[in-house]
Amino acid sequence: MEEVGKVITASPTRLVIQAKVTLDGARDGDSINVNGACLTVVHKTTDTLAIDVVPETLRRTNLGDLKPGDPVDLERALALSDRLGGHMVQGHVEATGRITSITSEREALMIRIEASPQIMRYVVAKGFIALDGISLTVVDCDASSFSVTVIPFTQQHTVLGSRKVGDRVNLETDIVARYVERLLKGDETR
Repeated sequence: MEEVGKVITASPTRLVIQAKVTLDGARDGDSINVNGACLTVVHKTTDTLAIDVVPETLRRTNLGDLKPGDPVDLERALALSDRLGGHMVQGHVEATGRITSITSEREALMIRIEASPQIMRYVVAKGFIALDGISLTVVDCDASSFSVTVIPFTQQHTVLGSRKVGDRVNLETDIVARYVERLLKGDETR
């Protein structure tokens, strides 16, 4: 994530978000990742960006839960000339999960998230998952939940540091696993 922005207005069809870094070089029509969801800037000012949200986005993400004043993780789309580091996250949120516990482990936080079987089929220990667009390594998992460790830097520079038990987080699993599954099934509806 490049920065934590602040929701200025939230309606069922549009979010207006205060930002700084994310606005640098951004234009109307550009893609911006908001809490892990790839969305389109429909209007930009010197300190805000407006994005439209459609019913499908609201069904699959936690963006409908946002209120004025809420923090959101923001990141511009990757340019082909940028250095690639970390995991491949697309901004295609599949579903939400719910935080069931947060435990301090020295300076780190161990966060446990409950997710649907449709998500858990792609979650493996030491694999990765994106929470609100933040790519993290899975510590462990069972049939209905998984845990991740959040280091102090991530706590201080993303919304994960302010999350509480019961909060919904946006989830994106490994796209490669989803393609492999589909290919192995021999599904001809591609």
